[in-house]
Amino acid sequence: MSTLKDIKTFGELKKSGYKSRSIKEELRENLIDQLKNKEAGFEGIIGYEDTVMPDLQTAILSRHNILLLGLRGQAKTRIARLMVNLLDEYVPFVEGSELFDDPFNPISWFARQQIAEKGDETPIAWLHRSERYTEKLATPDVTVADLIGDVDPIKAATLKLTYSDERVIHFGLIPRAHRGIFVINELPDLQARIQVALFNILQEKDIQIRGFKLRLPLDVQFVFTANPEDYTNRGSIVTPLKDRIESQILTHYPRSVEISRKITQQEASLTPAQREKIEADGLVKDLVEQIAFEARNSEYIDKKSGVSARLTISAYENLISNAERRMLINGEDQTFVRICDFVGVMPAITGKIELVYEGEQEGSAKVAHILVGKAIKTLMLQYFPDPEKTKRSKGENPYTSIINWFGSGNTLDIRDNQSLNEYKKSLASVPGLKEVVKQFHPRLSENQRLLLMEFLLHGLSEFSQISKSPLDGGYSFKDMFESLFNAKFDEDEGNYEE
Repeated sequence: MSTLKDIKTFGELKKSGYKSRSIKEELRENLIDQLKNKEAGFEGIIGYEDTVMPDLQTAILSRHNILLLGLRGQAKTRIARLMVNLLDEYVPFVEGSELFDDPFNPISWFARQQIAEKGDETPIAWLHRSERYTEKLATPDVTVADLIGDVDPIKAATLKLTYSDERVIHFGLIPRAHRGIFVINELPDLQARIQVALFNILQEKDIQIRGFKLRLPLDVQFVFTANPEDYTNRGSIVTPLKDRIESQILTHYPRSVEISRKITQQEASLTPAQREKIEADGLVKDLVEQIAFEARNSEYIDKKSGVSARLTISAYENLISNAERRMLINGEDQTFVRICDFVGVMPAITGKIELVYEGEQEGSAKVAHILVGKAIKTLMLQYFPDPEKTKRSKGENPYTSIINWFGSGNTLDIRDNQSLNEYKKSLASVPGLKEVVKQFHPRLSENQRLLLMEFLLHGLSEFSQISKSPLDGGYSFKDMFESLFNAKFDEDEGNYEE
């Protein structure tokens, strides 16, 4: 059975009944089919089902050029790349054409001459949709020649042509993206004079190179991405260009921990061995996501810069790897993620947050510890009663025996390299700890119970019931008042430190 790809000449293409469409019509009609068939589309994009996706689909149906506007790590580039799936699998073009000319609507000198000379015998080739996507990161050194083209003096000399002949032009990225999707990432970083060069392409469909104007009705779906902070930080989108981009779509960060968790679990790069041998409870997965939510609301972090989803993805990968490292050191066959493993998450946080002045004063490492602590405090209330409320209430305080044990001068050190037996022994040494976990969570596996026992200690410290101080590769828990009395006043910093 023959297919369209078996067609080799323009005459055969005409006889097949093939209908030529512009790329925007192609995207529109394929999206219509997708919506009618209730197909999901844009696989892997999570959390935008009721916000960004409807706007994007509306823009495609309207045959608009699109500006995706949002902070870093909001899947803008991924959305643009997934638009390729709305293209036909293959489209025909005049074989040998550098602009992949549509045989029915040739725009280059080469394609027009081929069809004029050979007519129905013009050779036809087929272009896969994966080759119809071009992406360019806007940087200050991008030139008009890069994007649109320039006169090639070598070509002019070789072919013995004048500079007024269109054949001497070496086309840039945009003309070569004819019949495809062209994406410019971080548009505000493009110099204003380069942005101005896009006016004619978007509106009048012609290009101007070195003093002569060439009518070149390019068929391109433009997608631009930009960060709102760039408007005031590094550059701006010139107003006439914004006016020519028909649809501006705002992206956003995940609006719930559940959605954020789905994204992290989908994107995290783990080996099969890590997935098989390292258990990660829902609690630690939620803690990773909660860190990002705390960061986006932190007074130490620049909200305009944003906190990328890459933070949680990298943090989760580090969390698993930290547990794996312990397993290998102790010669164990398997392990589970512990709260102390979050010491391995710090490098993933410090490199992905932009601090304001107050944050710079604290230092990125301390801010990272603060964020983890706040995440623990938030989730503590989902697993156990509020320690502050139970302390004030007239009823029995379930944490009394734990707090009293530390109040008697006892100290507990938990490190991320402890073997399972050492970890169990450390937690079992705190009277009442296991009983409190059993009281509120009676049906747990042993690993889950041990995890919650450690989590409870961290939670109590965040509510100032006991003290916690960082160690190399772990934490030390002790009495709150003892920590205060033993603290030394730092005259330079003007505060107490242990």
